[in-house]
Amino acid sequence: MSKDEKAKKNQLNIQLDENIANGTYSNLVIINHSSTEFVLDFVSVMPGVPKSKVKSRMVLAPQHAKRLLRALSENIKRYESSHGEIKEDQKQQHNIPMNFGPTGEA
Repeated sequence: MSKDEKAKKNQLNIQLDENIANGTYSNLVIINHSSTEFVLDFVSVMPGVPKSKVKSRMVLAPQHAKRLLRALSENIKRYESSHGEIKEDQKQQHNIPMNFGPTGEA
């Protein structure tokens, strides 16, 4: 088997359905974990709306969570080298109540 044939055989075929392709807006992620998984709840918090719902939930094995962290870090570095530093709005961070229990937030 040639090198090209091996590469083609090992290729991953990923399909993207139309209803998923548009994505879901999120400006808050609530992160919980156990010894076996990380749970990321993506939320869209809007000004003047007292109640927000989880729009999407991702459940990851710890190894995949670590790979996600590495991939995000690498992509942020590439983005900032092309478009400049991403500045965080410190005022907005303080408006989100942090009474979710033993969780992290990003």
